[in-house]
Amino acid sequence: MDDRPMKPREIDLNGPWQLQFGRQVQAARQMAQPEIPDGWTTLDAIVPGNVELDLIRAGQLPVDLDRGDNIYLLRGLEANQWWYRRQFELSAEHLSGTKWQLVLAGIDTLAAIWLNGAKLGVVENMLIPHRLDVTGVLRTGANEIVVGIDSPVLAARETPVAAGEWALENNWESLTIRKAAHGFGWDIMPRAVSAGLWRPVWLESQPETRFRDVYLATTAVNAARGSARLLVRWDAATPEWPLDDWSVCLAVSDPAGGVTRFEHQVPVICVHGLIECDVAGVEYWWPRGYGAQKLYEVCLELRDGQGRTRAEWTSRFGFRTVELRRTDLAGPEGEFAFVVNGERVFAKGTNWVPLDAFHSRDADRLAETLALVVDLNCNIVRCWGGNVYESERFFAECDAHGIMVWQDFALACALYPQTAEFHARIRAEAEAIIPLLRNHPSLVLWAGNNEIDAFYEFAKPTCDPNEDDEISRRVLATACRRLDPWRPYLPSSPYYSPALWKLGAPLDRRPEDHLWGPRDDFKGRFYGSSRCHFVSEIGYHGCPAVSSLERMMSPGRLWPWPGNDDWLTHAVRPMRRGAIHNGRIKLMADQIGVLFRAAPDRLEDFVFASQFSQAEAVKHFIELFRTAQGRRSGIIWWNVRDGWPQISDAVVDYYGARKIAYEVIRRVQTDVCVMVAEPERGAHRIVAVNDTRREVRLEAEIRTSRGVVFQGRGVIPPNGWTVLGTVAASPAPDFYRIEWRDGASAGRNHYLAGPRPFDLNTCRDWYRAAGLAG
Repeated sequence: MDDRPMKPREIDLNGPWQLQFGRQVQAARQMAQPEIPDGWTTLDAIVPGNVELDLIRAGQLPVDLDRGDNIYLLRGLEANQWWYRRQFELSAEHLSGTKWQLVLAGIDTLAAIWLNGAKLGVVENMLIPHRLDVTGVLRTGANEIVVGIDSPVLAARETPVAAGEWALENNWESLTIRKAAHGFGWDIMPRAVSAGLWRPVWLESQPETRFRDVYLATTAVNAARGSARLLVRWDAATPEWPLDDWSVCLAVSDPAGGVTRFEHQVPVICVHGLIECDVAGVEYWWPRGYGAQKLYEVCLELRDGQGRTRAEWTSRFGFRTVELRRTDLAGPEGEFAFVVNGERVFAKGTNWVPLDAFHSRDADRLAETLALVVDLNCNIVRCWGGNVYESERFFAECDAHGIMVWQDFALACALYPQTAEFHARIRAEAEAIIPLLRNHPSLVLWAGNNEIDAFYEFAKPTCDPNEDDEISRRVLATACRRLDPWRPYLPSSPYYSPALWKLGAPLDRRPEDHLWGPRDDFKGRFYGSSRCHFVSEIGYHGCPAVSSLERMMSPGRLWPWPGNDDWLTHAVRPMRRGAIHNGRIKLMADQIGVLFRAAPDRLEDFVFASQFSQAEAVKHFIELFRTAQGRRSGIIWWNVRDGWPQISDAVVDYYGARKIAYEVIRRVQTDVCVMVAEPERGAHRIVAVNDTRREVRLEAEIRTSRGVVFQGRGVIPPNGWTVLGTVAASPAPDFYRIEWRDGASAGRNHYLAGPRPFDLNTCRDWYRAAGLAG
């Protein structure tokens, strides 16, 4: 007898499929058998994929869908129904004595699935994987899968919107359809109400004896002893009985071979159980800058009475504890901070937004986008609630690189139905997503939604979200407590606690906030009046490079921007009709005018001026928080990269061209950084921060047009900061070049000094001399 446990078997169903489509007549979900009208278009499709990409390959949509107004061509497809079909062969060996499931890792969105003429079921959520039992339906020889995908826009029409529900003008359909909200149009993404099998499809056979579910958590660490308290909750399946002489063995090993293997064995009483044990001699997982990202292999084995391994489960895991220290109100005693392994961490990072309007292309853009996050020394990303849930690969990379992940549930900028039916949909979604992601050390927070508490202020001011929003306060909170009790949960971002709501949620009392406001002068009253301890959204517009604008604008529409439809489309304007987001280009021009008195009328100068304005704004925001460490604890700016060709707050455009702000942020986000704080009583403090757990000794120098104006040295305590000295505020526009050396390493930063307005050409020369612009 082979003592090795049986492994899951998989049959890949990706690659070529057939696609048929036309105007929807009857919902596929209501059909007993597929009913495809005669004369519908048939073409080849690729899975994983999106229907628009298949239409482009077939020549039925323009290749340059991202150019000019071409994106609006998709509006005419929104009432279509889409039918996928694939044949495949199975041998008798495949079907011998095994149970099979059809796995659709991502299907967009409302669909019915048939196999060999048998209707397997109906799915209604783009955001989660679906598993359908096909045991007894598969057959030797030829098999056929048919998937009918209905129009989400037509489905949304079937449900009336109640008076207490609310959405942005082009997002009403998103209220009841569990599809990434940005697909209906957003200020950062076009309206692309797509369809498709956007993640892989396969057949999977699980052994009868297996681990169905395993939960890992570090419940305590003891730095003095170098130990961690590990909790393992396991759930197994087996037809064997009785199990009185069976056992579960836990093993923790270092894949690099540097730590002695740890083992712990417990008897099996039934198919559920837990192990709690202290694991000695381990290294902890730390966010970037604060230490290494040590990952161990955790293995569970289910052994029978003869000591044979009947089931096995393995995963990479990092030992770490995480806590969100949060008060209801901002203030002298207020706080909103992540604490990892007992160490208060200053979080600096970016919002993670859709990688592409067509999510089957996400996988191709993931590695290069995460590389940008690492290069910028981000130690946190916030997975924004208008997006899809990211892949296992994303979280594994964040584990490896020390990037904490703040995960919003997929609810954003709307007041969703507070009905038992919708609550059940959200509960099922949470119960699917939480177990998929919860064993990753990088995951540090679940957040109930994006900005829904804030939307109550104007969309439903008579109702307190703490009482009215059952979804965030009860449905999701309960799911997290039940399925992931050792990880923090935040009801909303920003969260309006009962105490904050009672005060009217004033700007100066919000512990964590999204600072957008009027988006005027980045050193203006709005930003300066916020007393939040943590900002999880803040940004500033910057134009893409001229070469990128040339790729996204139609011939003859590159310049000027006023009255230019292409610029509005890429601003982003979700539909031709409607005024939402139409003011974004003027907003950017006004921001340029704050610094330079007026926006330039030459394209190349306009692009540089906007990128300079963006770079200085984002740098100011980061420094506003880093120079106030202790009272402030983190900043997550918006955002690293565009998911569509557009004019936005991103610092890298869709085509991969880096805006000037990229290098500016890279310099100001180093673990050890020297910054010039805003002037107080005619002088600037020179602040040095140290986001590491080692003491730092450094020497710093600041040069201006007048020569060296500061030289100093200092000792910065671990995870601390110090004031190296002061320098007089400049009465005229000037550029401070900051350099420092910490042992063998060195760093650079700068400060734009003096009153506005600045001269554009002088600023260009300053940036070129500092290596910030070509």
